Formats: sequence, C-alpha cells, structure tokens
Amino acid sequence: MAETAPAPAPAPAKAKAPKKKAAAKKNAGPSLQKLITGEIAASKERKGVSVAALKKALAAKGVDVTKANKRINTALKKLVTSGAVSQTKGTGASGSFKLAKTEERVANLQNMKVIKYEYNTCEK
Repeated sequence: MAETAPAPAPAPAKAKAPKKKAAAKKNAGPSLQKLITGEIAASKERKGVSVAALKKALAAKGVDVTKANKRINTALKKLVTSGAVSQTKGTGASGSFKLAKTEERVANLQNMKVIKYEYNTCEK
C-alpha cells in the first residue's frame, strides 16, 4: 500500500465586507405636506376637500398614491394637529379638510363684527 500525503487545507476565504446600499435619492420636489396644503388652498370647495379628491389631485401631480398612502394619511393628521389645516368632517385621516383660519384673519373678522354692530346701532 502506498502512502499518500494528506491534502493541504484550503486557504481561508477572505471575509467580504457587506456592500453598502446606495442612499435613496430624495425627491427634488416639495414635501408631501406642502403639496397637500397647496391642493387644499387651490380648491374652491366651501366645505373643504375630501381625502379621495385630494389623493386624486396628488396623483395628477405625479405622486404615487398607492405607495405614499400611509405618508399622506400621517401628513394630514400632522397638519390637523399643528393647526395648519382644519378638519370639517370625519376623524383621523378621513373626511374633508380646509385651510385653517390664521390668527390675524380671525382678529380682523372679530374687529369687523364689532365695527359692523357699532355702525348699525342708530340712536333716535
């Protein structure tokens, strides 16, 4: 019987560094909240814009509504809690929304009411 030399051990494989994923490119356009407030402001509806109409308008501007559905809903909720948008119907991210009245506008309206009442009072 012939003696055979033991096979040399395979060289250890070099550990590969995990590849870093390329950072996702941010959209160069405006944020979702700015798009939403712009659409609400552009609407001529007196009672506000419904979520369905808002999503339709965002889709027309190039937003992928199916992918961004959750982000649209959370953006609407944040806008309502911050006071930028008021909710006329519904709760949460459903219902109708319109731009909230600013403090200056509310103060002007109150001043106009006071002036109107003073003007209409006639003493005889």
